[in-house]
Amino acid sequence: MSEVSGYLLDTNVTSETRKSRADRNVLAFLEALNESDPWISVLTIGELWKGVAMRQRRDPDAAMRIGIWIEEIKQDFADRILPIDTRVARLWGTLSAERTRPAVDTMLAATAIAHNLALVTRNTKDVQGINVATINPWMNQR
Repeated sequence: MSEVSGYLLDTNVTSETRKSRADRNVLAFLEALNESDPWISVLTIGELWKGVAMRQRRDPDAAMRIGIWIEEIKQDFADRILPIDTRVARLWGTLSAERTRPAVDTMLAATAIAHNLALVTRNTKDVQGINVATINPWMNQR
């Protein structure tokens, strides 16, 4: 595997930054990155909006605050939000045919591979066996 050119942040990494008691290792990992190093996927934006929709009924105020935070994330990552294009879709199809894995995690792995990025996630088991560089910042692994 060649050296990576940046880092694709999984939703669990992005969400960790919003917690009042965020994991120190995750925060230290992110703080050590250059501003141009971290990337996110449109899938992360989708998963974050899913969280808003699920919270809307029981806590509309919290849902609204999270929605505002997502808009800030979109601004911060404006030119570093990766789409699911045909190259990623083809990689995902190949990876999915090899073994049944969670679809979003496999799409994130395909995105990371297509863009020569390391996938930064707590869910390294979900992409085990895929030839993608992974980092679990909760484990202080870099």
